[in-house]
Amino acid sequence: MKKLSKFLIILSLIIFNPVIVNSAEILQIKSSNTILVGDQNRNLTIGLFCVDVNENDELEAFNLLKSEFPRGSKVKIKPFGFKEDLLLAKVFNIKGTKEMTELLFAKDLTQEICTN
Repeated sequence: MKKLSKFLIILSLIIFNPVIVNSAEILQIKSSNTILVGDQNRNLTIGLFCVDVNENDELEAFNLLKSEFPRGSKVKIKPFGFKEDLLLAKVFNIKGTKEMTELLFAKDLTQEICTN
């Protein structure tokens, strides 16, 4: 039941809200692989898809994400599934030019652990 409700929330974020007017925005970057996004009335915790950051690189990865995606940044979400009741997704800036996983991979802060 929880998975279905989370799926419906994501579906409504993507389909029912116009991208530019009511897009999701970054509320908080909790760690190098977990962020909190929301729109006008919903919040959702997202795990970044295909991210496995070494403990030694955690602070650098966290700071990189915070600098490239500051609080209030408008984002698009591409969901890939669930893992332990956490939505796994790729998160892009509103223009689609930056993606969080790709930023971390480009700086050698994460290893590619899956495809897509």
